[in-house]
Amino acid sequence: MGLFDRFAPSRSATGAKAALTSDFSAEHWLEQGLQFEQQGQLDEALRCYASSTHLKPELARAHFNRGNILLDRGDAQNALHAYLQAIRYKPDSAAVHFNVGSAHLQLGDTEAAIAAYRQAVILKPDFAEAHVALEAALEIAADEAETCFKQGLAAQDLQQLDRAEEFYRQAIKTKPNHVEACNNLGAILVADEKLDEAATYFRLAVQANPANASIQANLGDTLKALGQWDAAAASYRLALEIDPDNAAIQMRLGDVLKAFGQLGDAAASYGRALEILPDCTAALLRLGDVLGDLGKPADAVASYRRALEIDPDNAEANLNQGVALLELKQLDLAEICFRRVLDIEPASAEGHSNLGVILKKRRRFDAAEACFRRALEIKPDFADAHLNLGSTQQALGQIDAAVSSYRRALEIKPDFAQAHSNYGTVFQILDELDLAEEQYRRALEINPDLADAHNNLGIILALVRRLDDSIASYQRAIAVKPDYAEAYANLGGVLKDVGRLDEALAAIRRALELDADCVVAHNNLLFIHNYVADQPAALLLADAQRFGETAARLAHPNTDWPNPPDPNRCLRVGFVSGDLCNHPVGYFLVGVLTALSSQATDRLELFAYPNRAYDDETSKRIQASCKGWHPAVWLSDEALAQRIRDDGIDILIDLSGHTAHNRLPVFAWKPAPVQVSWLGYFATTGVAAMDYFIADPWTLPPDQEAYFTEQIWRLPETRLCFTPPDAEVAVGPLPALANGYVTFGCFNNLSKMNDAVVALWAQVLYAVPGSRLFLKYQQLGEASVRQSTCERFAVHGIDAGRLIFEDYVPRANYLAAYQRVDIALDPFPFPGGTTTVEALWMGVPVLTLTGERFLSRQGIGLLMNAGLPEWVATDPRDYVARAVAHASDLQGLALLRSGLRQQVLDSPLFDASRFAQHFEAALRGMWQIWCAQYKCAAAN
Repeated sequence: MGLFDRFAPSRSATGAKAALTSDFSAEHWLEQGLQFEQQGQLDEALRCYASSTHLKPELARAHFNRGNILLDRGDAQNALHAYLQAIRYKPDSAAVHFNVGSAHLQLGDTEAAIAAYRQAVILKPDFAEAHVALEAALEIAADEAETCFKQGLAAQDLQQLDRAEEFYRQAIKTKPNHVEACNNLGAILVADEKLDEAATYFRLAVQANPANASIQANLGDTLKALGQWDAAAASYRLALEIDPDNAAIQMRLGDVLKAFGQLGDAAASYGRALEILPDCTAALLRLGDVLGDLGKPADAVASYRRALEIDPDNAEANLNQGVALLELKQLDLAEICFRRVLDIEPASAEGHSNLGVILKKRRRFDAAEACFRRALEIKPDFADAHLNLGSTQQALGQIDAAVSSYRRALEIKPDFAQAHSNYGTVFQILDELDLAEEQYRRALEINPDLADAHNNLGIILALVRRLDDSIASYQRAIAVKPDYAEAYANLGGVLKDVGRLDEALAAIRRALELDADCVVAHNNLLFIHNYVADQPAALLLADAQRFGETAARLAHPNTDWPNPPDPNRCLRVGFVSGDLCNHPVGYFLVGVLTALSSQATDRLELFAYPNRAYDDETSKRIQASCKGWHPAVWLSDEALAQRIRDDGIDILIDLSGHTAHNRLPVFAWKPAPVQVSWLGYFATTGVAAMDYFIADPWTLPPDQEAYFTEQIWRLPETRLCFTPPDAEVAVGPLPALANGYVTFGCFNNLSKMNDAVVALWAQVLYAVPGSRLFLKYQQLGEASVRQSTCERFAVHGIDAGRLIFEDYVPRANYLAAYQRVDIALDPFPFPGGTTTVEALWMGVPVLTLTGERFLSRQGIGLLMNAGLPEWVATDPRDYVARAVAHASDLQGLALLRSGLRQQVLDSPLFDASRFAQHFEAALRGMWQIWCAQYKCAAAN
């Protein structure tokens, strides 16, 4: 048995027995125990060994010999205890480890026996008896493990998974490298969602049999479920090294690569699977999906089409092909696919929802809503359908319902980035900009690549004048989605606001290259044209006509109306604008409407269709003058056109043109017999259905009429009539008298200050020594804009110390700032409108440069009606000369300042009653022409 070396006894047995109670050393008792053991007196030997270990516990030989006697008697448990004590004090004894194995074997613990025998062999490699015992124990373990494994299989076949798990665990305990038991136990643990433990057993199986591709793949599946993408992919790749032609594992590798975001590699894996199994529809579907994610919708369609050639009734292939076609804007083909899905699977919630998306894009909102509701009947927790239903309800003006749908989508899926983004648009339209920004930022926390949210955030940042941040948001939207036409269009609008006009035009033209029907891009292009000098009139007209063609293509114009063609009856007049509030349009309009409502109560009924949710002093005054006030912010173009038609509007007036918040596409529907553009814009709309454009004798020379698609109708004095501000702000003395220098000022949008304007104003500052230029507008809140403005004047030698910059302030404070201005300078070719009349009301004369076109002559129209012809310059040289002459006559300036407010209040520019008479006459004249044309057409 490989015992310790024995010692020869030094006393007789009789003497030893008599001396058991004597006081001897531990070694003495060990020797006596050996003597008794040799004589077969085993009880006496055990007592001696006990005395020995009592006196000296670390005497390993005594523990060992005691264990041998106990093991021979069949007391394996106590023998094991004795051996373990021996090991404690002599761990390097191969003999003790060997006997530990034998004790374990008697106790039925084959696994522990094997471990002990292995340790004995390690300690003494030539220990033949240990080698033999180890082999025998391994054979026993194999038999036990196999028996347990088979019992596990039987239990698993009977779906008794708990019992199967117990048997597999016992098999593995007996034989740790039992490949099949480890693999099967791993599968049971996966089903029980104990993924970490399952991975452990799959790894054991792989270690025992590294050449088994199936087990490598099982480990990969488990690691994938744990989100350990790299490790999962590594397992699949090892499996494919073993079995390279296994299409199923190729697809599983593709799946994990796709989940990990390695789309190109995923596509390669699916492609390899198709090389192995060319007709595998599952691989074709997955390849199509990943090609779509790679931004290759056309290639995705080809993959889905191949799948459908193999299996025409595959609902998933039809559905996914429809989604890819939708991405390609091939709506007709996409609709065919979705309807095919519903033929195959009438209860496909995804099919109904995607068909709804098509119908919504076709502006068939009622039909789209029905599709989304059907999808939700089938699948009530379908977050995408709730989102799409909400956007449809929003388009139908059902704001409360839309909010409920968005909230429901977020209840189901709190991290639904698109739902947060859409929810933000509700707050944006309600002008709750902080809440809108919060939703957009939440969307981007969830999905930093959500282009819509970047675009919408850019709009918010522009509205709150954080222009640099707005530009950055639009640029991120474009980086994520390079073909995002609307983001390019919006970017162009903000670049215009910071004076980067060339870049603005480039961005907008890129938007139109991407989407010729992008209404925002058309509007921004036409609006920016007005800031750029030397633009050919024919180019402006052509661009406006292209917009008009787009608007007409998206509309279904009315050709007859129920309005009675009575030339003298009371007329219903509607006003459409997003600026019926504290806005320049509102300031010009409110006095006129007040006068019309009081002077023409039996001849005109006024209706308003505000396109923004404002509730301020001006909007309340406008509403008070109207018989009907119908917010249009939530209505689609078609719905708003129908509302206007249902209201029986005879003359519909656009107050926005191509400015923000316009509804020009509604006019393309021709909801009223007579349609007019007035007040808010200064060029043609390009809309063929717009009948008239209102001008005056000063602003539009006859030779410029050819560049309007509308017929020009001139009012006799002025096309504009301003409402005196409610603010009690005094005019104040001429500041130059106290300052000792002249302060020129311009409170216009800084985008009007093109390079030619900067150069001319620099000449004025040179020509008037010591003078200052006071610029005040919202853009100057941006440090970058202030810096660039200084640099632009520095090019012409004007030191920054001669420039005064101020940001936007509330209106009363804004008006009071004119108390620090001696002379206002008008920019060109886009002169001031509101700023001009406000300056005049504050006693500040405005020097303007006349032009040849309608817009560039706006200044001359205002100043001639104000009785200030000497403030109109004919050319740049005259502009500088007049600036110098007026700046040199401080007494004349002071005298003019003291009486200028009353002078303009008495002029046509502020006489609302007089203007209302002219305006009513114009409307009546337009109506009478229509009545005559109607009767003529009826007679023929």
